[in-house]
Amino acid sequence: MRSLTGLLNSTWWPVMTADTTAPSYWLNWRFLLCAICILMAMVLSALVIWRYEGHNKSRSRPTGDQGEAARGSYKSEAWRTCSQSIHPIWLLAYRIVAFCALLALILADTIVHSVGIFYFYTQWTFTLVTFYFGLASSLSIHGHLLHRHEVDSEKDNRVGRDAEQGSYVEPTHGENSGMPSTNKSLNPGDDPKHRAASVWENALQIMFQRFPFFRIAYFVLWTSVFVVFQWIIHAFVSMRWPYPFLDLSSPYAPIW
Repeated sequence: MRSLTGLLNSTWWPVMTADTTAPSYWLNWRFLLCAICILMAMVLSALVIWRYEGHNKSRSRPTGDQGEAARGSYKSEAWRTCSQSIHPIWLLAYRIVAFCALLALILADTIVHSVGIFYFYTQWTFTLVTFYFGLASSLSIHGHLLHRHEVDSEKDNRVGRDAEQGSYVEPTHGENSGMPSTNKSLNPGDDPKHRAASVWENALQIMFQRFPFFRIAYFVLWTSVFVVFQWIIHAFVSMRWPYPFLDLSSPYAPIW
């Protein structure tokens, strides 16, 4: 906590107007209204997420808005490219480079300024982006390995069937079109198999795009958790707020 105080004192901050550890700071109508607003936002966000992410996924054939909610929930979309002209290996390379760069930046920032940097909302979002690229890199690697295993298994099965029938002939270059090809099936447009995405693959899409629109509820929930986190800290330690509009001593505090 001392390192956090030093970090806060090293930059410009508005003058504190009240002791945040005093009971009178929290036991008033301003905090009550703010708490009701935050609680309502969290409850409504949770209901929206359950309505579209959980409830609709239990239905076998979503249509209309439900179909829109179920879009992007296939395994292949977590590691393949949307364009057939771009090989997925380039996406893997991009994700790994981005993850290494972001991780190096956040580690360097933590070493220089201590863990107190996570007192700020911007560092929360930066950490989330870093986690996204780390998860995306892992899923890309897993997808490539799984795809290679499936291609090899299909080739072995084809050879085994032909050998049993006594009609196997080594295919020539022009006859390879019927064989499984990594380049042909690496893109979703050429792969007829659509398997449901895992929890981590759904989480990846939620962190990346938050579409369809109902996924804005995740942003509301994420921000509400940050506000509650700040309230808990300031209830025990009197310190400056990271952002002036979070100060509950102002009569206009419930407006934000």
